[in-house]
Amino acid sequence: MTARVWGVSALINAISDSLAARFAQCVVRGEISGFTRAASGHGYFTLKDENGGASLRCAIFRRALSQVDFTPGEGMLVEVRGNLSVYEARGELQMVVEGMQRAGAGALYEKFLRLKAKLEAEGLFDPARKRDIGHFPRRVAVVTSLAAAALRDVLTTLQRRSPHVEIVVAPCSVQGAEAPAQIVSALAQVVLSHHAGTLFDTVIVCRGGGSLEDLWAFNDERVVRAIAQCPIPVISGVGHETDVTLSDFAADLRAPTPTAAAELVAKAQVQALGELAAIAGAMGQRVWQRVDNLSQRLDQAAMRLARPAQALSRQRHDLALLEHRMLGASQRRVGLAAQALPIWQSRLVRAVAQQKSLAHQRADALQNRLHALDPQRVLERGYAWLSDAQGHTVTKASQAAIGSTLDVVLADGRLQVEVSERAIGMQLSAGGEATAAD
Repeated sequence: MTARVWGVSALINAISDSLAARFAQCVVRGEISGFTRAASGHGYFTLKDENGGASLRCAIFRRALSQVDFTPGEGMLVEVRGNLSVYEARGELQMVVEGMQRAGAGALYEKFLRLKAKLEAEGLFDPARKRDIGHFPRRVAVVTSLAAAALRDVLTTLQRRSPHVEIVVAPCSVQGAEAPAQIVSALAQVVLSHHAGTLFDTVIVCRGGGSLEDLWAFNDERVVRAIAQCPIPVISGVGHETDVTLSDFAADLRAPTPTAAAELVAKAQVQALGELAAIAGAMGQRVWQRVDNLSQRLDQAAMRLARPAQALSRQRHDLALLEHRMLGASQRRVGLAAQALPIWQSRLVRAVAQQKSLAHQRADALQNRLHALDPQRVLERGYAWLSDAQGHTVTKASQAAIGSTLDVVLADGRLQVEVSERAIGMQLSAGGEATAAD
């Protein structure tokens, strides 16, 4: 039989049709590699198998890419939905992606972030509500699986460091669909026992490391709320140091590993005993120092009581010393006063002389003013003092009647005159003679 001869385009088209008919709207899971976004807005990447054994070239157009609710990145595990086809230009198998979503751990991580944001908004992770973990517990509850290696680590660590601490195990599953309900139930049993009289100082919730799926029970909302509402302080020791769960945020203290949780729940017995011994030694030393000081004071008091003459002698000596000091001070004060006395005397003499001189000057000035105002000086200038018989001063011609007697006082004596003529309103004439005005 003669084989059919295909043209390249015809063969590629036939293969593309077969793929479209056989694998219409298929969903592929893989890791993104080499994601690029073109200027047109389309995205191109390679989808690799999780084991790295195969790869598939993919293209997602701008419209479909705009509906993806996350940013595709290198190594991201996704599930893509689309159609298989053959790119004619290179004859390569490719997938035209119409939808994309996170897969596996990616989807769980998104759920983790959403639940974390919700519980954080409610205040379950608020640092202010965290309680202190006591260093010297008497009884500790451990919530974990009986078959877990974490339980052996916790028991071994506590037995080695703090053998005096009583351990009560609340068994539960720590992985799988039933784990969240069992963890919540175990915590509830611990709380019931605590309220019934079996008091617990701390609760350790722990398990070993694993993937996000393995640890998911400790991200369950029921478990997180149960830890946050537990009336007993809770230490979360879930996974390895790099593992983080929502239970870690809700617990009062996060331990990087179950072993670390056992180390944080109680102080090592050897360390505690060493600290107690150091405190006891310091207290003993302080007590002995105090006793020694009091003994010395007692001995001194006893010595003073045993020899009162010595105390009296000291008092007399002190009194004599004070007397000598007081006498010396008095003599110095008198000497200083005696030295100052001549100075004050000299200042007083000067002040008296100055005041006397000022008094003389004032007396002279007053005498000159009195002499200037003396009526005798006026009479000496040719004036006379006239008075009538009754002693009234006569200053006007109208006051003297014709025939009346006037007393005239001159500079050198007195005269008795009789008025024989009176002229009122006298004026001087041009020749100097007086003429009557009326």
